[in-house]
Amino acid sequence: MLLVNPRSRLLSILPLALFFAVFPAQPLFGSNSKAEEQAGAVLFRDKGCAYCHGVGGIGGKKAPSLVDIRKDANWPPAKITNQILNGGQKMPPFGDSLTDSQIAQLVAYLRAKKRPVPPPVPPPAPGSKPAPQ
Repeated sequence: MLLVNPRSRLLSILPLALFFAVFPAQPLFGSNSKAEEQAGAVLFRDKGCAYCHGVGGIGGKKAPSLVDIRKDANWPPAKITNQILNGGQKMPPFGDSLTDSQIAQLVAYLRAKKRPVPPPVPPPAPGSKPAPQ
């Protein structure tokens, strides 16, 4: 009978555990369905990404264009996920304000071959206060 040292077993799985702690599974391995891409388009608009990156990610004074990011070998899904989570290069981190599934949707949108256009913003309900600008 072969005895396995529990400590060596723990050390053997530690790199894998650290990988999934740093890169959540959903944004890396989630499916890139049309529904996720569409949800990502709405998030891009509603979470303020377009404020810096421009409508549809065309770029602006505050941030670079994201139009061709899917073709850029320097920006695989894991790196995009990390950038959204942790920020960097003037971009603030969004790991505390977005869920793993929202990040996966944003990555799906940014990596989409044909990026969907989000539907128009619905009008405010009667009697509701306008959203702060």
